Amino acid sequence: MILSMARAATTAFLLAICSAAWAQTPPAPAPTPPADAQGFVGSNACRVCHADVFSTFYRNPHFKSLASGDEPPERTGCEGCHGPGKSHIEARGGKTTIPHAFSLMTPKAVLEDCLTCHAKDLNRVNISRSEHTRHDVACTSCHSIHHPATAKYLLAKQQREVCYTCHATVRAQFQMPFKHRVNEGFMECSDCHNPHGSFAPTWRMGQRPAMVDQAGVNETVCVKCHTDKRGPFVFEHAPVRVEGCETCHQPHGSTNARLLRRPVVFTLCLECHNGGGSGLTGQGVPLQSSRHNLLDPKFQRCTTCHVRIHGSNADEYFKR
Repeated sequence: MILSMARAATTAFLLAICSAAWAQTPPAPAPTPPADAQGFVGSNACRVCHADVFSTFYRNPHFKSLASGDEPPERTGCEGCHGPGKSHIEARGGKTTIPHAFSLMTPKAVLEDCLTCHAKDLNRVNISRSEHTRHDVACTSCHSIHHPATAKYLLAKQQREVCYTCHATVRAQFQMPFKHRVNEGFMECSDCHNPHGSFAPTWRMGQRPAMVDQAGVNETVCVKCHTDKRGPFVFEHAPVRVEGCETCHQPHGSTNARLLRRPVVFTLCLECHNGGGSGLTGQGVPLQSSRHNLLDPKFQRCTTCHVRIHGSNADEYFKR
């Protein structure tokens, strides 16, 4: 009886020692997948060190290259953007061992890498000649692939804050009494602008602001929302059709009602209808008749009578 108890105690003691030794022994590192001839090792090798990135990568649009399972190694997961990982793993890390380390690359190289996949998107066909590209604004200047602030577009910050980083004067315009409600979140900069570049201008004599998008095929972007101003009209107001809405309006913000460029309506109209030129029209612009006494307040608000100032289907003088 005593001998059996001693043997049981000895066995328990030995098991305790083995368990403690097993607990202190670190687990063997996960084996690195074998690299192929080009040095691709697969994205699973990246998760060992970059766990913070890999843990949320499944929510990233780029994860579909992994999820599909039918993409070639050079277009799959981490190595689809950063290149083969073999040399990086063998060197035990370091940015300089990453074939495509975006923080070390030139804006042109970053653009070329991104266009490997994104060149097929229609809204990016003009990116190589856009104002952003010409001024060395790279994709990574606005986008954060691994740590985006917004799920949509993978932007580094809220869209308006990204744009305000460079366009400080536009931020000030959106603080004016009358403005488009971008700061309130009602709309975004990309509702009117294409940050990746736009097509050739079709209004304002080719001198429209850079990267303004187009509605439909070749119309000013304003008519995407202001559809009642779109036309075509039987009687067109030429500046609207030829020079665009910016002739009379400040699109971002203004101190004047209706985003007008002038505080009083008739002073805005007189920029064109001012009697310049000869005959009954000045360079094709109709002049005011003699009964328009502009010292009389009732003639200082032209749109009181000319209510269809953007174009009319009933009256050539844009009256009701």
